[in-house]
Amino acid sequence: MRRLFYSFITGSLLLNIAAAQPKPAAFRIVPLGVKGGIDESNLSAYMVAAAGAQNYVCLDAGTLHFGIEQAIKQHTFNVPATRVLRQYIKGYCISHSHLDHLSGLIINSPEDSSKNIYALEDCINTFKTHYFTNKSWSNFANEGEAPQLKKYTYQVLEPEVSRPVAGTEMQLTAYPLSHGNLTSTAFVLKSKQNYLLYLGDTGPDEIEHSQRLQHLWQSIAPIIKNKTLKGIMIEVSFPDEQPDKSLFGHLTPRWLMQEMARLESFTGKGSLKGLNVIITHVKPPEEKIARLKKQLLEENSLQLHLIFPVQGKVLAL
Repeated sequence: MRRLFYSFITGSLLLNIAAAQPKPAAFRIVPLGVKGGIDESNLSAYMVAAAGAQNYVCLDAGTLHFGIEQAIKQHTFNVPATRVLRQYIKGYCISHSHLDHLSGLIINSPEDSSKNIYALEDCINTFKTHYFTNKSWSNFANEGEAPQLKKYTYQVLEPEVSRPVAGTEMQLTAYPLSHGNLTSTAFVLKSKQNYLLYLGDTGPDEIEHSQRLQHLWQSIAPIIKNKTLKGIMIEVSFPDEQPDKSLFGHLTPRWLMQEMARLESFTGKGSLKGLNVIITHVKPPEEKIARLKKQLLEENSLQLHLIFPVQGKVLAL
């Protein structure tokens, strides 16, 4: 009887210990740039790979080389920056055509290797007509002005159509977002049965006179309910003092929390507690960023797990 009792207690302890262990990470995220605005050394760019792999896609590419060097300084990578750029990054997902989301790609193109650029049609057209042209740069892509150097291959994404990311273990689905006078993009990455959501610049639906965020929230609600969404990467550009008329297609802490409350309306009360929310695209100066972060923490009634990424420092979700 004592032996049975001991076995029962031991088994219960092992089950409790196992339940308390954190689930293994599904994604490895390396922020190469975390800000918007005037700091050209730290603009939106996030390398993402399936956990255990070194095959990354870069979500936006405002800053590349300097961000990779910062990652090397923090021992995130232990290989030369050129190897990370040429071999580890297998492709680019560009959310929209503003320079702070793609200038690193353009500047680094002479030293880069052949890979794909994934984007919605409008963004691809801007590459063809404004960036990879003979008057502004050389055409490193496979379409557009001659001569075409064919280093990059444009991959036009169809909204809500899933496709593999070449050279990686992940799949990609794009959703249009409203960003002032531009169409921006949200990217959903899938690795095995796990998901990561990244949003390019976006304003709140109420200000943008749009339902695109609402549609996105409805689309991702099932993967929140079944707890396979590992995190949301979403911009908050300004503190709450920014007037609505001067948001220019961006979010504030107040507007983010309103949008998160709307997301919760599709997923169930309390369902977002502990959800990883990575705050991107914070705009300098530093005193405004500090105020923005303080407001986010104070207004976090949903108990989101807010994460403020650091350039070069790896995140595992």
